[in-house]
Amino acid sequence: MSCCSKNRGKRFQVVTAGGKVVFETASKPTADAVSKRYPNSKVEEKAPPSTTVSTQKTPGGA
Repeated sequence: MSCCSKNRGKRFQVVTAGGKVVFETASKPTADAVSKRYPNSKVEEKAPPSTTVSTQKTPGGA
């Protein structure tokens, strides 16, 4: 396991002042470093993808 397994699944995005995502990583320090290259940018934690389960039955069984 890596040293950061406790943060598994966390993703960080660098978002410009205009709202454009320019970089994504699992490392907050890396995101902070990259954000310094973009004036007025910010680092945000990316929301995890929703894990909804479909209960709709498929035609033909299975």
